[in-house]
Amino acid sequence: MTTIVKDKATGISKLQNYASGKWIAGAEEGQILYNAITGDPIASASSKGLDFAKMCDYARTVGGPKLRKMTFHERGAMLKALALHLQSKKEDFYKLSWATGATRIDSWVDIEGGIGNLFSYASLRRQFPNEPFCLEGDVARLSKQNTFIGHHICVPKEGVAIHINAFNFPVWGMLEKVAVNWFAGVPAIVKPATITSFLTEAVVKEIIASGIIPEGALQLICGSANGILDHVINQDVVTFTGSASTGKMLKSNKRLLEESVHFNMEADSLNCCILGNDVTPDKPEFDIFIKEVVREITTKAGQKCTAVRRIIVPENRIEEVRVALGKRLAQTIIGDPNVEGVRMGSLAGQAQRKEVMEKIDQLSKTQKIIIGDFEKFEVKGADKNKGAFMPPVIFLNENPFKNTDCHSVEAFGPVSTLMPYKNTDEAIELAKMGKGSLVSSIVTADDKIAKQYVLGAASMHGRILILNNDCAKESTGHGSPMPMLVHGGPGRAGGGEEMGGKRGVFHYLQRTAIQGSPTTITNITNQYQYGAKYIDKKIHPFKRYFEELEIGETLITKTHPVSEDDIINFANLSGDKFYAHMDPKSLDGTIFKRTVAHGYFVLSRAAGLFVDPPKGPVLLNYGIDECRFTKPIYPGMTIGVRFTCKEKIENDKPLKAADGQDVKVGIVKWVVDIYDASSEEIRKKFEVDVSMGDTVGIATILTMVKKRNQ
Repeated sequence: MTTIVKDKATGISKLQNYASGKWIAGAEEGQILYNAITGDPIASASSKGLDFAKMCDYARTVGGPKLRKMTFHERGAMLKALALHLQSKKEDFYKLSWATGATRIDSWVDIEGGIGNLFSYASLRRQFPNEPFCLEGDVARLSKQNTFIGHHICVPKEGVAIHINAFNFPVWGMLEKVAVNWFAGVPAIVKPATITSFLTEAVVKEIIASGIIPEGALQLICGSANGILDHVINQDVVTFTGSASTGKMLKSNKRLLEESVHFNMEADSLNCCILGNDVTPDKPEFDIFIKEVVREITTKAGQKCTAVRRIIVPENRIEEVRVALGKRLAQTIIGDPNVEGVRMGSLAGQAQRKEVMEKIDQLSKTQKIIIGDFEKFEVKGADKNKGAFMPPVIFLNENPFKNTDCHSVEAFGPVSTLMPYKNTDEAIELAKMGKGSLVSSIVTADDKIAKQYVLGAASMHGRILILNNDCAKESTGHGSPMPMLVHGGPGRAGGGEEMGGKRGVFHYLQRTAIQGSPTTITNITNQYQYGAKYIDKKIHPFKRYFEELEIGETLITKTHPVSEDDIINFANLSGDKFYAHMDPKSLDGTIFKRTVAHGYFVLSRAAGLFVDPPKGPVLLNYGIDECRFTKPIYPGMTIGVRFTCKEKIENDKPLKAADGQDVKVGIVKWVVDIYDASSEEIRKKFEVDVSMGDTVGIATILTMVKKRNQ
């Protein structure tokens, strides 16, 4: 339970920190937070009195063990439940988000975008085993007889993720990070930027009250976190989103260096949008470009780490772009987001407005403002002097190779610079002068231009959007990082990487090489490794329910002699009459000594050997993960199959039977090891170049198997 605490001196409510399982208001008045629209005080925030060392220890000893005991599937289900809960509370968050200066659309990106990250990482559970750990990559064969192998196992780090976030996305900035570390099995301490921490606090209160995540998995610091990095250890992860100068200062912390703590930095960058030199005003791509640039300037009042700061266009299109931008920006109504028609709110606060104005003054020394008037702009439904309002500002830099402030100075608001280029090589050079960006986009209908730009600019960008009329309607846009794609960039952008689907999860896992016999590695990982000892249960595995099957359980099938008739019949049935199967006169210069059986016939006939025909727990074939045909099978040779249970995967989505009943199932992966079972006489006759029992084909198939407990 949380209670409202008010400061005795000011009467303003105090934000609360969540530390070591308790809601705690800071001991002093702290920083006053203001409504960005009205200028009225909202609350104060202080972390005075918090014991950061104790918080870190609490996360590691209370939250960490609980998360690490959960499997990836259980963690994914937890994220899904939390996402659904927060979705049901989103209107409460929207009401509060207004005070940050955000419009409904701005808040949608922040609130529902953040919740969307939880959903995305929840669905990622299907790509991981139902274990607290996972394997990465392929097995390493380390010995000639395959009695000694290696693999990589990944386990959750036994530390805490400390997230130091920016002010512009108080919800998304938290949820896009904790979704990943929770899924990996690591607890978090979140430090939002104080200026908008009142919204983060509201979301955290809902998360804690829901009881969905384990105690200790999340803690919150609304005030200053100065000194927390003095308590990190080598198992921790620190992430930072904000200015490059602050990030560099944190990154150089002595404790981080001594403990070799993983530090991920995502800094603001001078992102750019390129208009391809193939695009003329009569093409749809021209309007797409103008709309995209204006959207990136005005969304969140330009307070996005991915916002377009540099507008790079062909030199003969400068005036046309200036006019089009001016017309569209003039239609942008600025004001109170609660007032109908308002399309752009305010900056996050007066301090932020002051900082942006200082950067505009700095940029004005080397380029001129062509759009934007600080005196004459109108604000609807609010007092522009009390709120942190400012109009969109567009600079023109006619010589961006000489006047380079636009490539190094960022005004973190609705501010951008228009500049010319002569050819695509120049556009690439200008884009890279940002010295590392989170994102770049190019609008072009010419894929050759797109390819030239991507290959030329990719080394200095974390993401590149290629936009044209084919994808514009469904494009997520220049400024929208996606959960399954990496978010980050080289150089000035911080050199870090967030999200990225599975890639992001591995930042919170310790990758360890393990070596041993195939049987030992199988028993450690719960995934069958080729060459491990078989388990003979004296019963066909297709007769056993999901819960009953054991990893390594193997069926050695009967054998089948492959004949010429098999090959001809399969060719006629499948329509595959490739010369190697049908025309012995065409084999000169090939690896084949005579006509050879189709690989797919060999796999199909293998299925005929291992399948148990009567109705049983195995309900359907789910697909093939991998398949290799390693040696040719000639007519007269004989094949057999070693059919082994490789991996069992929980499935939380039941099948719908024809009668409408739900059927609980699990997914089972099987190794189909097809081997040469030919007699010595046949082997000599056909000069077979493998030993008896050697693998001639191997595949991993998936089946859905009914659970006994329905």
